[in-house]
Amino acid sequence: MLPSANKHHRLALSLMVASSFISGCGDGKLASSREANGEIVSYSSTHRLTGLDPATSSSVDTSIAISRIYEGLLQYDYLARPYKVIPLLAESMPEVSEDGLVYTFKIRKGIYFQDDPCFPDGKGRELVARDFEYSLKRLADAKNKSPGFWTLDGRVKGISEFNKASQGKEPTDYDRPVSGLECPDSHTLRITLTEPYPQLLYILTMHYSFAVPHEAVDRYEVEGGEKITNHPVGTGPYKLVEWRRNSRIEFVRNPKWAETGRVETYPTEAAPEFADQGLLRDAGKQIPFNDRIIQYVIDDSSTSWMMFLSGQLGISEISTDNWDAVVTPSKSLNATFEKRGIKLISSPYTAAYYIGFNWDDAVVGAGNDPEQNERNKKLRQALSCAYEFEQINTYMNNRLYPLNGPIPSPLAGYLKDPTPYDFNLEKARRLLAEAGYPDGIDRETGRRLELTIDLGGADTSTRQQTELFANMFQKIGVVLKPNYNTWPAFTEKLNRRQVQLFRLAWVADYPDAENFLALFYGKNASPGPNHANYRNAEIDRLYEKIRVMSDSPERTALYEQMAHIIVEDAPWIFQYQPMSFAVIHSWVENYVSHDYPYGLAKFQGTDVALRKKWLESYGNKKLDMTGQE
Repeated sequence: MLPSANKHHRLALSLMVASSFISGCGDGKLASSREANGEIVSYSSTHRLTGLDPATSSSVDTSIAISRIYEGLLQYDYLARPYKVIPLLAESMPEVSEDGLVYTFKIRKGIYFQDDPCFPDGKGRELVARDFEYSLKRLADAKNKSPGFWTLDGRVKGISEFNKASQGKEPTDYDRPVSGLECPDSHTLRITLTEPYPQLLYILTMHYSFAVPHEAVDRYEVEGGEKITNHPVGTGPYKLVEWRRNSRIEFVRNPKWAETGRVETYPTEAAPEFADQGLLRDAGKQIPFNDRIIQYVIDDSSTSWMMFLSGQLGISEISTDNWDAVVTPSKSLNATFEKRGIKLISSPYTAAYYIGFNWDDAVVGAGNDPEQNERNKKLRQALSCAYEFEQINTYMNNRLYPLNGPIPSPLAGYLKDPTPYDFNLEKARRLLAEAGYPDGIDRETGRRLELTIDLGGADTSTRQQTELFANMFQKIGVVLKPNYNTWPAFTEKLNRRQVQLFRLAWVADYPDAENFLALFYGKNASPGPNHANYRNAEIDRLYEKIRVMSDSPERTALYEQMAHIIVEDAPWIFQYQPMSFAVIHSWVENYVSHDYPYGLAKFQGTDVALRKKWLESYGNKKLDMTGQE
């Protein structure tokens, strides 16, 4: 999944889940620190959201926002490690046929959509199995151009035919049967696959498969209508009350839960390390713990940092500018912050950061004939050899790991050894000459080679890192020209294949390397997740083989084989895999780092009394960027 606006830390992407609380009165079942203490505001930063439609949104920030409002059949067990999938709107885990092709889900009864004018008398109706059938068809509707269709395409029986039938100008017929989506009764959903799909349970935790009522789409997706992306209607713990696109978004507790007596509780079991940390103190209590969530759009890291120091943010990234003042050389927290009850948390996460080449581009892409294709490949390899990981790692305070190919650690198939195209200026110059650009000069035209890289933001960190990349390429005579975009404009360019080079990252959707190899599958080209639009017949053949295989040494060997082929073709410059560090106030409750944080804010809370005491001691003090008075 794309991280919003090229954010550089997975932990930071999930920080807003825990830092954006407004706590109100308790319901009698909550801890005393959450009872009638008045309304406490704690803002979180986010980037501009592209929309709140589960079918058409794909970034991490929007996925987190969507999962406050909408829900799916399954979710991750918040406190289980290794990661484990459990029921959410399903009564239990599905019944699976012996051949692994048929999954039968029983839908929970008594689950209701939030009240909304799209329903008769404005009262939200009960969720039924056909809501999931309808929502999965929305992914396949070509008119929606869903970036999530790859999760179903060729997997669910009949879904690809539905997609083709929806490509005409006439309105899509949602009554058209899809043989792999059946509802034997009002609360049973049967999914039939074309082939085994071991990752299906992971897919059903993702926002793409969340239940959307057809009434909301019918009302808002009309000419001149408000659009479902701006007016979400779900079954989740929160509902949207205000969204100012460039400044703030606000959610409040969904009153339908209380009205219908819906019971959702905090986990009663945890991995031993979490139990030892006291994370079961709220076991069995009703969730969500917070009445309201407000997020402000804060693009400036300095502003976010000062808000953390003043107690407005519960959790914060540590920017590169403040690193030395916050973290000691031994990677422990500076005593100034420890005295204030602030803790340092760190976590590696499963993500790949890269510079991509558009395969459609005549200069850096596949080429129109074998000879040109070979030249262009040597150019990509040369640019890969010019990329110096240590420069970026130094800039990022040594918080990064080299990425040796398309699969990050610790997933099966990760290449432990450096690639043949690691930093080597001599090799870069040689490959560049073989590509037809000796010293960066086009041998045919006599002009210096200039390449354009598109970025999904213009913040200080993005600009500084882009300058580093330009300096790296300049050493071999290549000019790199940046083109800074807003995040929505950037993603639109990617989807329309209108970039030459681009910088992006992929944050794992689920804990399987297949999720990263899908970024190189030809049929997943833009607007799918293969934004490099990479095409290789052998990779496509191997991907179609491994995607039906369960975990095994044979599958791991194929993962490694594919990784080596991709490294040789160089559709990406493999930049790095990050390690996240952040600071957290002691009054933030039940926070654990999670690689898949969508929908998990409902388990987190705020110790209002402790926060009030902290603000009385430190909140009004004038501090500099290092936390000093």
